[in-house]
Amino acid sequence: MRIFFILLVLMLFATTGWSDDVSSRLLNELSPQQKKAETKKPRPTSELENSLIPDISDLTDSYGGQANDKKDVYGSAETLPKSDLPLTLNNQVNHFLNYFQTTGRRGFSRWLSRSERYIPMMKDALKKEGLPEDLVYLAMIESGFTNHARSVANAVGPWQFMSGTGKHYDLKINEWIDERKDPVKSTVAAATYLKALYTMFNNNWYLATAGYNAGENKILRAINMYDTRDFWEISKGSYLKKETKDYVPKLLAATIIAKDPEKYGFADLAYLPAMDLDTVTVPTRTDLGLIAKLIDVSYMTLKDLNPELLKQCTPPDYPDYQLKLPKGKGDVFIAKVLSLPANERFTELATYKVQKHDTLASIAAKFNTTTEKLAEINNIKPSATLKNKTLSVPTVPANSVVAVAQNSEANKEETTKGQLDDILYYSIKDGDTLASISEKFNITPSTLSSLNNINAQTALKPGQRIIITKNLRRDNS
Repeated sequence: MRIFFILLVLMLFATTGWSDDVSSRLLNELSPQQKKAETKKPRPTSELENSLIPDISDLTDSYGGQANDKKDVYGSAETLPKSDLPLTLNNQVNHFLNYFQTTGRRGFSRWLSRSERYIPMMKDALKKEGLPEDLVYLAMIESGFTNHARSVANAVGPWQFMSGTGKHYDLKINEWIDERKDPVKSTVAAATYLKALYTMFNNNWYLATAGYNAGENKILRAINMYDTRDFWEISKGSYLKKETKDYVPKLLAATIIAKDPEKYGFADLAYLPAMDLDTVTVPTRTDLGLIAKLIDVSYMTLKDLNPELLKQCTPPDYPDYQLKLPKGKGDVFIAKVLSLPANERFTELATYKVQKHDTLASIAAKFNTTTEKLAEINNIKPSATLKNKTLSVPTVPANSVVAVAQNSEANKEETTKGQLDDILYYSIKDGDTLASISEKFNITPSTLSSLNNINAQTALKPGQRIIITKNLRRDNS
């Protein structure tokens, strides 16, 4: 009778998901033969237990289970979509499958909506490098296919490169351009890095992608510490951060859903269209506003297609820079933009503080430009009120009379018998020297030194403003 009672209690605990510790203590009451027979019985799984997949905030640092655990929750390995990555289902992957369909559903929907805009070009770049095309979903979990994404650690772009790593893989990063934001060039760089990681970790994509997140040295130390190359075994330990433990199952879950979104409840999404582009070489610095006007597209369209550009022009000293244009505009660019002399493709701008009685026409005349051009540069109407405004104006050679800023107090103190009416300032760029600035503005280095109280040995810092010329107006008194 006692044995019957214990067996009855065990069956009750098994169906209600009570503590395994209680079950173990009760099993100890059985004889060895009875215990052996009882432990062979499969433990039934209730529908309630299957539904209790924890929220992401409850996920612990130490995962349990092997790669084949709990395949019955979201189907079996045979039902997984075809992929050139080694997909699997386990507790960790199932957790993120559930998370993306519940708590993280809104964000994942946005990722999917953006995905079709970038996936074709990114897959093409991965294929050319001989890598699995489904690695494109790594960019999905890194940034949600957002070119301007920036992490708290200052990783940037769809593939979230740190500055040093990006430069190591030939991405240009300076004041003019940040190619970590270029969806194609950053994909090529990521492919090169992932290929190296794959080789380093003996053709193991789980370890390679974990290395992409944590750094290869971190994963190598984990392998040595736990004496295994099984990512799932390594992730049971406490050495790797939770972010890295989550990284691989998150990638697998995102891939599984993205390859068959309707199966997981992501139907009727509005997908952005794929980017259909022309690419042209821009050999010299060229104003984006000029390009937009000549090829008849909006300025914002150019900026959206070329997120790597940090200023309103293509970068200088980059003769093979590739500009992306809407399909069909490449020939127009060649005919209308490249036909212009190089010195007409970009105008250096300075800052001008509007003075009393100024009009747009008078300012335009002062800077040898037109009212329409000045209005376009400043995104204002030709009839706009100018009071208290600061305008961007095209610079002119130093021997011309130009007006850029009101008198500073220091300038007034320096001129006891006269008053500084007009000053031209220039903002130092990376690589500028006293000699190069003098040549650019047709002014002698000695005059430039005298105007700014500096000498040839003075360090010029990017962003620093120096005076190029002054126009002194004498008092008549």
